[in-house]
Amino acid sequence: MTFKKILKLIDQNGERYLLLPLYAMVVSTIFMEVVRRSVLSYSSIWAEEIARYAFIYIAWIGASAAIKERAHIRIDILLHVFPQRMKAIVFLFGDVITLILAVLVIYMSMEPVIISIEYGSVTHGLRVSQAFFLAAVPLGFTMMVFRLLQSIKRDWSDMRAGRPVFEGNKLFD
Repeated sequence: MTFKKILKLIDQNGERYLLLPLYAMVVSTIFMEVVRRSVLSYSSIWAEEIARYAFIYIAWIGASAAIKERAHIRIDILLHVFPQRMKAIVFLFGDVITLILAVLVIYMSMEPVIISIEYGSVTHGLRVSQAFFLAAVPLGFTMMVFRLLQSIKRDWSDMRAGRPVFEGNKLFD
């Protein structure tokens, strides 16, 4: 498999490759803890932490996947009345505003990660560097920045070529 094919595969399914093991970890950890609490009357701190931190990563990586598929919740009743060019402009405007917000969040969320590394803070149950879990926010927003740049490029090309803008995959229609 060539390097280009690997990059294309990551571009198409990168978030899925990250989300699936995290979902499996959350489900198996919670299932195991329910059984332990019910059968053995015993629970552990580390299992709750694993599930919580994996869920945090799921949320931020999932946000990146939603940007790629244009699946974020939005009120789009007015978009159906707009001509294609206006739809593209609205989507581009939204993506640019989101991009600015994402860059700001990356900048602001790096400070807790750096402080955690400097002071060597660890989680209570796992005794793992807390920086690893705090890094979920800048990582997720960095992934969002890449997906937003792809979306802006796609919408700009579609608008210039007169093609209908990608409105995302519909859940219900």
